[in-house]
Amino acid sequence: MSLHTEQDGDRHLAEFGYRQELDRSIGRFASFAAGVSYISILTGTFQLFYVGFAAGGPAYVWSWPVVFVGQLMVALCFAELAARYPVAGSLYNWTKRLGSATTSWMAGWMMITASIVTLSATVLAYQVTLPQLWSGFQLVGDGTGTDDVSVNAVVLGSGLILFTTLVNAYGVRLMARINSTGVFVELVAAVLIIVLLAVSASRGPLEVLTDTGGRGSGDGSGYLGAFLVAALASGYVMYGFDTASSLGEETRDPRATAPRAILRAVTASFVLGGLILLFGLMAVESLADPELTASTGGLQYVLLQASGNGLGRAFLLCIVVAITVCCLAVHTATVRMVFAMARDNNLPFAARLARVDPRRKTPVAPVVVVGVLSIAVLAVNVRQPQIFTVVTSIAVVMIYLAYLLVTVPMLVARLRGRWPLPPDPSSSRRHFSLGRWGLPVNVLAVLWGAGMALNLAWPRAAVYNATEPFHWYLRWGAFVFIGTIAVVGLGWYLLRQRHRSGVLPEHAAALAGAGDDPDAGRAEVPAGGAR
Repeated sequence: MSLHTEQDGDRHLAEFGYRQELDRSIGRFASFAAGVSYISILTGTFQLFYVGFAAGGPAYVWSWPVVFVGQLMVALCFAELAARYPVAGSLYNWTKRLGSATTSWMAGWMMITASIVTLSATVLAYQVTLPQLWSGFQLVGDGTGTDDVSVNAVVLGSGLILFTTLVNAYGVRLMARINSTGVFVELVAAVLIIVLLAVSASRGPLEVLTDTGGRGSGDGSGYLGAFLVAALASGYVMYGFDTASSLGEETRDPRATAPRAILRAVTASFVLGGLILLFGLMAVESLADPELTASTGGLQYVLLQASGNGLGRAFLLCIVVAITVCCLAVHTATVRMVFAMARDNNLPFAARLARVDPRRKTPVAPVVVVGVLSIAVLAVNVRQPQIFTVVTSIAVVMIYLAYLLVTVPMLVARLRGRWPLPPDPSSSRRHFSLGRWGLPVNVLAVLWGAGMALNLAWPRAAVYNATEPFHWYLRWGAFVFIGTIAVVGLGWYLLRQRHRSGVLPEHAAALAGAGDDPDAGRAEVPAGGAR
């Protein structure tokens, strides 16, 4: 890393009123890997294939490009922001520049809450894969007991969270090495899986793309209703690309690196994940096979069927690697959001949560707190898996809402002529900008985010309360849970914390005027509302 790019990153960080404390050691591939590993095509597609297929039949694969186009609009907006503001807790700090401090706090609060639950949900993927590799991974019972699977999932998941906690506490360099290695394995495995499934194809793509499997035939909305449910499986996967920008304070030349990493991560995930889904459906022996709709079958079953046990197990091992680095990335991103809000004195025990270990150059306290809270949430799965399904689904809704809390203020700033900002006169380099395409892309990003959030939250019994006991609060869980989180969090912030908010002195930049104002530097993009 050149001295110029390091000073450039530090200067833009100082504009926020912060001094450089984290370890700026992440390169281009590691930044790209952070976004890819959070999305994790091998984790998401293999974990959720059966959900989409059960709801929409083979034609559910169309939901993958639909979700990609929508999320690409969001990613383009994020890339433009990452080029201008390469700072930890990206969404939180971006909204602080684009809108009000209250909106910014809510974006961070939503993202932290959702990410902790997301980590808990993602580690459950171990239970889907590890026992298929070796029966010895079924540590609780033999898998046939009432609670054998759910309890074992908690045991395996807790072990994985312990691992991600230790790695993140050690430092970002170790995290980046493990993550980059894991993503390299995942990408190579994804390509080989695509080739294997393509060679094993027994039907053409047209047969897959036009086969609805009879879904929606008895419903008033026809296949559209079934497809909207099936789209949830793709919507649950293709997010988290903002992780690359959340590591902006630890990335070399972040204004150039982070935007590219965001766009490359979402594009690579779309291409590889889409081909796996398509060729998997082309390769399976029968599209009517009940194993395709079973949580213990799905794409893992298709892969084993196409490759045989020996090679199939090798691929399943690669999926385990993908799950591991996915959870590592989720944990890392959550910690950066906690750290960013804490140094603005916007969380309880802020001084402790924002403290950076001088030797490791990483905030250790939030690493441990996120790990402990994730295991606590995970414990809900032991005897109440239906409630856990509701909570994890809601976590994804909250992430989409957090994205909206960025794209909506950004659109307002565009309409008021406050965005995009004029070129930086102190920099001779041109960084990513949407130019005249900014407004239409931003509008599409907002419409997509609002539509998908509503689709995810819609109180469908088949999604939120599929089996007995039937409770209204499960079916309406998205509105009840998110409403509670929003009201409690916002009430605490408005009544107590906003008057104490400000950059903690030990984290403030040594610049005249940087001071303790958490909105330092916002003059470039004036606030869109009151505190």
